Amino acid sequence: MFSYQRRLFFPVAIERKDPDAANILRESYGGKFGELSTAIQYLNHKSKMTNNYIRDLMGMIAAEELGHLELLENVIYKLSGEHPDYLDRQKTGWEMNHVIQTGSEVEMLEHNEESEFYAKKEYMNSIDLIQDPAVHKILFFLVNREEVHQRLIRKAKLLLLQGGSNEKFSALIHEYKMSIRIIE
Repeated sequence: MFSYQRRLFFPVAIERKDPDAANILRESYGGKFGELSTAIQYLNHKSKMTNNYIRDLMGMIAAEELGHLELLENVIYKLSGEHPDYLDRQKTGWEMNHVIQTGSEVEMLEHNEESEFYAKKEYMNSIDLIQDPAVHKILFFLVNREEVHQRLIRKAKLLLLQGGSNEKFSALIHEYKMSIRIIE
């Protein structure tokens, strides 16, 4: 279940247009490891998880990734004056093959951990290419969130491999909820 709040995870205080910067961010919006791909992949994996705690974690992270997608849409709009389509930097349309849908639960978590790594890498690349400090603040925020997701997914994978107790899985959910409270 999702609920919508009419506010962004991070303020978008961009003062000037920069179409080149907007184009750079399209990769994180509609690219292979962009927020759309990640959100859909996590929702798909969530439905295939047998562990209720991991299912919940993937659902919560998927919902947050949709929030990141909305944040990027607003950033791209402020930079370009245009609402973005689901395209990557080369203006290639988003494809369903960006979403990995198969594998064991451990393999899915490994793919998700990898998705977070590449998303973070793309944000860091964008920081190097974009000059606007306001955009940098947003991207550093997103890098931090991707690191949190990557760490929690890695912990979930290890707990699954080790046959972790419900208490340990519950602590993982608590850790995610505490991390999100910091930004509310």
